[in-house]
Amino acid sequence: MYLTGFAKHINSNFSFLKEKKLLIAISGGIDSVVLTHLLHQLKYNISLAHCNFQLRGKESDLDEVFIKNLSKDLSIKAYTTQFKTEQFAKELKLSTQLAARKLRYDWFYELTQEYDFDYILTAHHADDNLETFLINLTRGTGLEGLTGIPVINDKIVRPLLAFSQEEINNYATKNNIQWREDASNAETKYLRNKIRHEIIPSLKELNPSLLESFTKTSAFLKQSQQIVNDKIKEVYEEIISEDRGILKINISKLVQLSNPKAYLYQLLKDYKFTEWNDVYHLIYAQSGKKVSTNLHTLLKDRDFLLLLRTDKKSPSNQEPIIINKENTRITNPINLLFENVHQQKKINTNSIYVDKNLLNYPLSLRKWREGDYFYPSGMIGKKKISKYFKDEKLSVFDKENIWLLCSNDDKIIWVVGKRQDKRFFPTSKTTELLKMSI
Repeated sequence: MYLTGFAKHINSNFSFLKEKKLLIAISGGIDSVVLTHLLHQLKYNISLAHCNFQLRGKESDLDEVFIKNLSKDLSIKAYTTQFKTEQFAKELKLSTQLAARKLRYDWFYELTQEYDFDYILTAHHADDNLETFLINLTRGTGLEGLTGIPVINDKIVRPLLAFSQEEINNYATKNNIQWREDASNAETKYLRNKIRHEIIPSLKELNPSLLESFTKTSAFLKQSQQIVNDKIKEVYEEIISEDRGILKINISKLVQLSNPKAYLYQLLKDYKFTEWNDVYHLIYAQSGKKVSTNLHTLLKDRDFLLLLRTDKKSPSNQEPIIINKENTRITNPINLLFENVHQQKKINTNSIYVDKNLLNYPLSLRKWREGDYFYPSGMIGKKKISKYFKDEKLSVFDKENIWLLCSNDDKIIWVVGKRQDKRFFPTSKTTELLKMSI
């Protein structure tokens, strides 16, 4: 690697970086230090961000000192922070490596927001890419996991991915660049290091051009992934619709595809489901069956699979909201307006008119319960809320999102946004007319 070669590479492939404010993630190791020197010489607008994970005692502190001295020598800004990584990992029940990764990237993004950095640059190189490929292959992965580390991912940019570890090492040696050695990189207790020090050298004995061969294969896999992405976008538009924040997957159209299970995985892989057999079996399950993660629930509802974000702080778990006579508006959990009016106008599902003197205050806004019933407008007699929901063909998600406005004697005034209870209708004897609206 030469400065001119790197300059040509970055001008051709990363021209958008030239006038931007860049934050380099720097550990003090050879890769990130070389990236810093290269961009500094090319006069890019760079700053450094270093995390002290406090995992190697005095060595971690010396890494931090090294970064501060480097920033002074190059007259560039350095941001440093310290983390109690092991404590954090224990609290979140993560491996030390995953905990460090989360801490690192969360902090990088905080810096970009606070100081208006355009991009975060990391020093991943071609050998890192090969290692990641082998790790994913070992653990089991789909096509996406075999495409390696992305060159650009949101604000993360990796300008060194085209260069090998050997090229970076040679550049550092020829230019007398100093860096910090991390002794833990030589240990083989971590999977990545085992692959780096034991597996890859053996593979290179079989094929001295292993890195070049992998780079070509990776490019082909990325092209294949793009074809898959294009097809999934086409299928998505054909079989998925959205209704009030709920994604609806049309089951009859899904099962007509050549491989419904594979398509379902591609459509839902970003939603963190892990029990994919259970997800697939929902297609043929009874209505009401569901599979959930911490963030999402997938529900079988007649002819559709419904995907909804799961919020553990959902209003369905709230205590009833109390509404006093003097309240003219509430904004949580929904927006309701209460207006004293003189004349009744045309009503719709978002507004009703009631005889205010028939209300028993305070009112309450709550979720439905088994046994609830009301006297629906336009119908004869009373009906259980559960039967009304069934007749309206509401999904489980729809039911969970519906609120009941009730009088203090627990009589239902309004299935909000759906149907009014006729017991509170205004009559010719009404003296106080109240309009309730969403």
